Amino acid sequence: MKKLLFLFSVIFILTSVTFAIDKDEISPEYKALWNDNVNRQIDQRIEKYRKADAKVILENVQKGSRVKVEQLTHSFLFGAHLFNFDQLGSDDLNKKYKALYGENALFNSATVGFYWQAFETEKGQIRFKSEKKDSAEFWNGLKEPWKQPHWRRPAPEHIMDFCEKKGIQMHGHPIIYLRVTPDWLNVHKNNLPELERAFARHIHDITSLAGNRIGSWDVVNESVDPVPGKSRYGYPLGDYTYKSYKQAAAEFDKSVKLNINDSWRDVYPPFIKSLIDRGAKIDVIGLQMHIFDTPNMLKVAAGKSALPNGTSWKPADVEGYLKELDQFKRPVHLSEITIPAPGTDAKANAIQARVTRDMYRLWFSWPSIYRITWWNVVDGCGYKGEPTMSGLFTRQMEPKPVYFVLNDLINKEWKTNLTLTAESDQIKFRGFRGKYRITWTDINNKKQSKEITVE
Repeated sequence: MKKLLFLFSVIFILTSVTFAIDKDEISPEYKALWNDNVNRQIDQRIEKYRKADAKVILENVQKGSRVKVEQLTHSFLFGAHLFNFDQLGSDDLNKKYKALYGENALFNSATVGFYWQAFETEKGQIRFKSEKKDSAEFWNGLKEPWKQPHWRRPAPEHIMDFCEKKGIQMHGHPIIYLRVTPDWLNVHKNNLPELERAFARHIHDITSLAGNRIGSWDVVNESVDPVPGKSRYGYPLGDYTYKSYKQAAAEFDKSVKLNINDSWRDVYPPFIKSLIDRGAKIDVIGLQMHIFDTPNMLKVAAGKSALPNGTSWKPADVEGYLKELDQFKRPVHLSEITIPAPGTDAKANAIQARVTRDMYRLWFSWPSIYRITWWNVVDGCGYKGEPTMSGLFTRQMEPKPVYFVLNDLINKEWKTNLTLTAESDQIKFRGFRGKYRITWTDINNKKQSKEITVE
């Protein structure tokens, strides 16, 4: 009976979500931006760039039998950060949170936090291994977890162990980020040589401890100020970004990808170019897309001009910016995505779901993008100043409409599952890139299977 009631509740939720998104009360101006022609081009790009043709030999197949083609994993990386690992206040909530990550879950990629402020609270005391204060038991006993200095900053080693066990591709974030630095470093805020010595030692600490376990890193995060020539976060810029990339390239294995990560359209591309022109090893272009306030979110939903973090969200403008970044001929990581619900009612949730669906479809269709990382998975778990309603789930891990939209795209619409007829000893199909299991019946009436990769 309980299973039946659960099934009815799921059907009701899914029906309600579909109805809300169909009715979503989003503006005609927004719909005009995302018109049939725009969506047709997105569909064409998805078909062209995200799928590939496959030919599979079936050993001793019984002619005329049914062949099951089942996609197991994506080659494309869909991710989120793992900053709230074991911090949600109960074992049940933590279990639901962790279940979102894995090869066959919503996210096959995770950003692992290495914020210097929490990584080295005291000079020379590296917080890499998990401590008692990182345990679920510690967090389960707190009524106001956000007041803890290591809230959203779990020790990285046990997060890395979790990801490796579940086959999750990791991204390290960040090595150098001047917005959140240890108090002991801040006394040198205006002493660039002393800062650079500290940066060099910190980079060495990261490369020594993490080694090659993490495949890509934001070496320097948000180092270009929106106002050219101005110091970011009150620090003298100097050339620390370039020097940090040179050191990271020398100390990491060559297979480790080094990312640049920022967003401001007018200043970011020329900043990237200046680094590359001088020989900095930048393997991946990271692009943040954050909407951090309700007014900008409502502008986006109204089809009006909105420039959160200096970047327009109109589809033509997003494509224009991606074309500009493609001049660097490097893969693009949509590295930090914030799309909040501009309120708590059904209409606000429907707006969040609709904008997310449209943007993910555009991003997934773009050939240079290989990874998309949603930022705050759970409402009320963001950094100070970030919107509280930007999660896929409520604070009690109840799925919001935006979760169902994203899950439908990743695990249904963008996964290939077919049943074919074996007319000969081989089958052909076109499917989304990733790993597959092919199952058939042989001439002895026994089930056979093999795994392949569609690239």
